[in-house]
Amino acid sequence: MPAGLTRTRTVVLAVLAIAVTIGFAAVVAVPAVKDWYQNRHDEAASYRSGKEAKGDRVSVPRWLPDDAKHIEYAMRTTGGDRLVKATLPAAALPPTCEPHKPDAAARPPAITASWFPKRAGQRPLAHCGTYYAYLEGHTLYAWQVNEDWAPANRA
Repeated sequence: MPAGLTRTRTVVLAVLAIAVTIGFAAVVAVPAVKDWYQNRHDEAASYRSGKEAKGDRVSVPRWLPDDAKHIEYAMRTTGGDRLVKATLPAAALPPTCEPHKPDAAARPPAITASWFPKRAGQRPLAHCGTYYAYLEGHTLYAWQVNEDWAPANRA
C-alpha cells in the first residue's frame, strides 16, 4: 500500500475516533454535568421527629410539631425553596396554619424530591407561615418557594 494512502487512512481513523469520543462525551457527560449544576445547591435530610429536625436545622419551619414523625426535608441553599413531608399525630394541620384562599394561585414547588408528590402545587389547602400545605390522612406535605420567602429575609 502506498505511503500516502496509509497516511490518509490513519488521519481518517483518528478523526473518526475523536468524533466518536466527542459524541460519547456529549451523550453521557453533558447530561450528568447539567444535572449536577442544576442540583448542586440542593440538600436533603431525614429525621425521626419534628423536634430533632428543628434542632438540627434552623431552616426547618418552627410551626412543625415537635411530635411529628418520619420527617423528610429538602432545601435549596441559595434561597428559600423548601419541601417537608411529615407524619402528624392527628389528621389535622398545625394550629398556626390558615386555610388557603381558593382565589389565590399557589406557587408550585421549585425543587423536587422522590418522596414529594409531583402535583403537590395543585393541592394547597392551607398556609403555614410562608409554606403551602395539605394533608393526606396523617401525612403533611408542605413547600415554600423563594419568591414568598425572600421578601421577609432580605437584609
